[in-house]
Amino acid sequence: MGCELPEYLRQYYLETMDVVTWQEREHVAPTLTEPAVIDSRNVAEAMVSPRPALDTTIDDVTSIDQWLQLEQSVAACEKCETLCQSRTQTVFGVGDRLANVLIIGEAPGVDEDKQGEPFVGRSGKLLTAMLSAIKLKRQEVFITNVIKCMPTDDKDPSKLEMKNCHDYLMRQVALVRPKAILAVGRIAAQHLLATDTAIGQLRGQDHEIAGIPVIVTYHPAYLLRKPGEKRKSWQDLLRLQEMMNSWQ
Repeated sequence: MGCELPEYLRQYYLETMDVVTWQEREHVAPTLTEPAVIDSRNVAEAMVSPRPALDTTIDDVTSIDQWLQLEQSVAACEKCETLCQSRTQTVFGVGDRLANVLIIGEAPGVDEDKQGEPFVGRSGKLLTAMLSAIKLKRQEVFITNVIKCMPTDDKDPSKLEMKNCHDYLMRQVALVRPKAILAVGRIAAQHLLATDTAIGQLRGQDHEIAGIPVIVTYHPAYLLRKPGEKRKSWQDLLRLQEMMNSWQ
């Protein structure tokens, strides 16, 4: 997936993550764990049909119409009375709407609320570097958040706010039909997997929702505060890269 990066660029992105050289991981048999279960019947039903082929015009138009309707519903949402009044705009998501990799973060911050795009500012730059280190461009993935409005005072989203946005998120999953989901940050991982387990224990384990593998990693904002944890996120990215290589 994606074009081959020049070596100097690849080294730059690795250095941004505090990973100076490529180290091929020793193969370790995956730890089999019982995947967390959430009510994803609507997602599974929506994923029964294959992705629309490039020459199936009717399917393409239908998909575009579904995306448009969903984006309009999100933009007009007033389920959270406080957030719909305090937000500058909703943050729907960006990227390839038929991407193999779906990235799900926690919630928009101040920069995202202003620009209407997830993962901008310093966190966004680090996420871009992380993706580039495994030869992925931002435009080759789809990026969204668990909730589509910035929480009041830029706090963690509440359980009610996440519940109110859950259907929107699951519909995005169904429309993208990704081959893998990268859950970025504690809140995103715990919400997707319906668990209170610490992110440190969720990392490196096998998870799935609606048959889609889920890889858990740290949020770029956390890595900016705790740069020593970047190597752990690098391990998570290598798992994703191994998965991507298996699709070729």
